[in-house]
Amino acid sequence: MNRPEANSRLSSYKSNSINTQDSRVRRHEVTIELRKSKKEDQMFKRRNINDEDLTSPLKEPNGQSPVQLSVDEIVAAMNSEDSERQFVGMQSARKMLSRERNPPIDLMIGHGIVPICIRFLQNVANPMLQFEAAWALTNIASGTSDQTRCVIEQDAVPHFISLLTSKSIQLAEQAVWALGNIAGDGPIARDIVINHGVIDGILRLINDETPLSFLRNIVWLMSNLCRNKNPSPPFEQVKRLLPILSHLLLSTDIQVLADACWALSYVTDDDNNKIQAVVDTDAVPRLVNLLQMDEPSIIVPALRSVGNIVTGTDQQTDVVIASGGLPRLGLLLQHSKSNIVKEAAWTVSNITAGNQKQIQAVIEAGIFNYIKQVLENGDFKAQKEAAWAVTNTTTSGTPEQIVDLIEKYKILKPFIDLLDAKDPRTIKVVQTGLLNLFNLAEKLGGTENLCLMVEEMGGLDKLEALQQHENEEVYKKAYAIIDTYFNTGDEGAEQELAPQEVNGALEFNATQPKAPEGGYTF
Repeated sequence: MNRPEANSRLSSYKSNSINTQDSRVRRHEVTIELRKSKKEDQMFKRRNINDEDLTSPLKEPNGQSPVQLSVDEIVAAMNSEDSERQFVGMQSARKMLSRERNPPIDLMIGHGIVPICIRFLQNVANPMLQFEAAWALTNIASGTSDQTRCVIEQDAVPHFISLLTSKSIQLAEQAVWALGNIAGDGPIARDIVINHGVIDGILRLINDETPLSFLRNIVWLMSNLCRNKNPSPPFEQVKRLLPILSHLLLSTDIQVLADACWALSYVTDDDNNKIQAVVDTDAVPRLVNLLQMDEPSIIVPALRSVGNIVTGTDQQTDVVIASGGLPRLGLLLQHSKSNIVKEAAWTVSNITAGNQKQIQAVIEAGIFNYIKQVLENGDFKAQKEAAWAVTNTTTSGTPEQIVDLIEKYKILKPFIDLLDAKDPRTIKVVQTGLLNLFNLAEKLGGTENLCLMVEEMGGLDKLEALQQHENEEVYKKAYAIIDTYFNTGDEGAEQELAPQEVNGALEFNATQPKAPEGGYTF
């Protein structure tokens, strides 16, 4: 490989504009990656099997009285002209579908009870029958997509929407529960629910008198209305939920707070206009405040929301900083749960991909002390995000800020150690950061000192080893760094550095300068 080729390749790494653009593209990619991760505290569908939360209007404990009828007898009773037999059949069907284990959903669907239940939903003269039918359909809709689709295709949604105005609060709550299960099935089902006017219906239900159990179900439904992409929900509709979701961040109930935060995390995981709509509701200071809660089920979605917001414009990121977000992130970088540390590091990396004033705020908050700890001892996924925080700073920061990383925060050694990572993407992040550092050192006349530091920290050995890496971009970057900054031989010696020309270990005979007095500086 000749020198012009190496310089050409290096120029692509040295361009601040290209690096900054890459950082912002990466911020979106990481958002997608984190969105795909399992959310152990969030259920998209919920079956109604807990009688302490919601019992039949007859106050008959579900599950304690076994169903005496066979499925055929249940269906026959439901098809009866006698209202009492209809109710017994409907209640028996609901009890079967409320079994904690292996409810016979497909069996019941196969016997045609869904259209019967939907007919009973419309029997306003018999609220108890409506309630049992709504409960049964809720549990059918809690199943697979095929089972949920069966409920949708029988036109249940508009009847559930109508029940939101019922005088019976139990019936309205069961309708909310059913609609939450349907909306939670995916974007197509969600949009069917939205297009039938659910948002008008649930906004009317929320007031200071709404019982807590009912409010929890409403907020959970709201979160499912905001969830899923491809396509995203119709924003002009979802936008109407944002003021109440922001207000609900002042709640003291864990479940309400968690679902409100998840809803906002879904909305902010999109373009800057949607992020701004959330910012405009004054939600940011409330989300930041929730980061200090001692409750992971709240911290995770609140942190996800804050992390999404700082992927937006510099002005949107400034709102998070002005709300006291950085000290909270510093604490979360020390959290006992590794997934929280990872997302806190991801959020910091989004901020350091911003402007120099924002990077200075990160520095002044002492965040890099914790980033160093993550690089040294964190879970690998958190280390990867911490590496991005460093590399983004070397891309966008001032010379003084970048020198601070090395001299004040001693970040170079744990950063270099990640060259041993098994993940090629992480290696490339570190290599890009190193190239940025060498580019700055060159401008400041400190290349020799930086070479010595990197070599004494084991970086040169790691870069040599990476020249044998199976990933082409990794070994080419490793070669470029060595070829440009560590090779002091003649052009013939440079040719020998090329990976395609070596067999076995590489040898470097560069003279090792002594460390300067007073430490390593540029």
